[in-house]
Amino acid sequence: MSIHVKNINHVYNEGLPDETAALVDVSFDINDGEFVGIIGHTGSGKSTLLQHLNGLLKPKSGQIIVGDTDITAPGASMLAIRRKVGLVFQYPEYQLFEETVALDVAFGPKNLGLDKDEIDERVREAIELVGLDYEDIKEKSPFDLSGGQKRRVAIAGVIAMRPEVLILDEPTAGLDPQAHKEILDMARKIHEGETNIIILVSHNMNDIAELSDKVLVMDEGKLVMCGTPKEVFARGDELESMGLDLPDVTCLMRDLKEHGLDVPTDIFTEKEAEDALYRALGNRDDR
Repeated sequence: MSIHVKNINHVYNEGLPDETAALVDVSFDINDGEFVGIIGHTGSGKSTLLQHLNGLLKPKSGQIIVGDTDITAPGASMLAIRRKVGLVFQYPEYQLFEETVALDVAFGPKNLGLDKDEIDERVREAIELVGLDYEDIKEKSPFDLSGGQKRRVAIAGVIAMRPEVLILDEPTAGLDPQAHKEILDMARKIHEGETNIIILVSHNMNDIAELSDKVLVMDEGKLVMCGTPKEVFARGDELESMGLDLPDVTCLMRDLKEHGLDVPTDIFTEKEAEDALYRALGNRDDR
């Protein structure tokens, strides 16, 4: 499975006074099994781009190929596309509606026309994959759960469709630090277990740096950077000019460098920072 996006353009309210170019000649490739982070300030085109990747929006021009399917071609099957590409919107827990957790997670597989045994298997697998105890939670009302648990259940409903591409749009928005960590650990576990493509949109640069193989940077509807986290975050001045932050550890290493500690500043994850600090402090002569 791979994704090829070729020169897509999208215009909102075309021909009206408030016409807006939301995507401008955007092209990129995502390879099988990659974890891709997308960053950009509000209004940069991130959400519009996501909705093109599972066919919710059609580009004015350009092409999107998911696997061997051109999802922008006339007559492309939306059902087939959404079996391949699962999109979890911000605050997906607001879309929970069934009486029990199991019924809510089963909603998508039922719409695929699967038999009961297959649906039950997928529901159990998805609930356990998001880190919840199936037997403990299956008969509970989703509305009686904590915020973090509700979000996991909502994500399980998409996972139960077994998409080959899972898109998470700000999955930790509004959660407390513990729930934030649990959702990210869940995303990492899903990626390791399913070896599918995961696309994560986040304003948290620490999360993007820790999880991503590739980072896309959107600005005013254009893709302005595409590379590894190290390649993208090395361009800190450009990111800051777009109103984007650097990972916290990068800022820390820059401050330490300015205060005389011999440390590299191209550090973007906590593990890299830990290793660099051990080396720097171990080599200091404090006598």
